[in-house]
This record gives sequence, C-alpha cells and structure tokens, in this order.
Amino acid sequence: MVIDQNEILQICLRVAVIYVIVLAGLRVMGKREIAQLSVIDFVLVLLISNAVQNAMLGSDTTLFGGIVAAITLFVINFVLKQVENYGPFRKLLEGNPVLLIYEGKVNASNLKKSGISMAELEAALRAHGVKHIEEVNLGMLEVNGNISILSNNYTIKTETKQIKQD
Repeated sequence: MVIDQNEILQICLRVAVIYVIVLAGLRVMGKREIAQLSVIDFVLVLLISNAVQNAMLGSDTTLFGGIVAAITLFVINFVLKQVENYGPFRKLLEGNPVLLIYEGKVNASNLKKSGISMAELEAALRAHGVKHIEEVNLGMLEVNGNISILSNNYTIKTETKQIKQD
C-alpha cells in the first residue's frame, strides 16, 4: 500500500473544514439545544454525520482514510479543548451565560433571545423547588444549556437542572 502524503493532507484539510462548519452550526443552534437534544436534533446530528462523511474522505473510502479522518478529528477536538480555557477563545467557542431572572424579575429580552418560553422557565423553577419567580435572586442560562437558580438571598443554591422539551 502506497501512502500518498497529498491525499492525507487533503483528508485532514477536509475534516478540519467540516469540523469548523458543524461547530459553527451547533453554536448557531444555541445553548438550549445543545444541553438536551430533542429527537429532531438527534436525527439532524446523525444525518449530518452521514452527509459529511464523503466530503471529509473524498474518494478515499479505505480503512486508512477513515483512520486519518478519525485521528484528525481527535486532534482538532483536543486542540480546541486546550484553547477554550483561554478567555477570548472560551467566549468564541462556548458563549457567555445569559441572565434570565434578576431579583425576582424576568429579563424578557434575554428569554426571547435564548428561545426559552415562560412555561419552560417556570418548569425549570419547579425543578429547582422554587414556586414563584419573585423568590429567585438570580436565574442564568449557563453556557452548557442548563438553567441555574439562586434563591432566598443566595443562602440556598439549588441543583442545576436541564429544562425538558416536549
């Protein structure tokens, strides 16, 4: 078996481009979507992986080509995990937490931008053991898509719970 370095570089480049495009697409979907994939989102991820397979490997559908693609994905993932710990890269890759509730008042603008309905926010509050929004000192949509709630003047920190979608 002759290993063509040009073919290996082409696979690595294709994989890197597809990785960046899929990463950007997932960032556009938003924090809420990533925290808990619905059935529709799960199907999308499966179909995307199948759709981009040929684009990543090109005409090289050999075992070796698949190994090169897999190693490239692992390397890219490792590098991004290392750089996401540095300020500007973290914001670019993960975004910032979003303020949803402050001192018992809902930030309707941020709620709308985040794509969270009032019913979903109220369900998250109930999951945290909070009956009324007025009891909440701070409610945040975290970068991982979870909603965290601080209530009772921050003396009780409830567990972070994921919001459920119907």
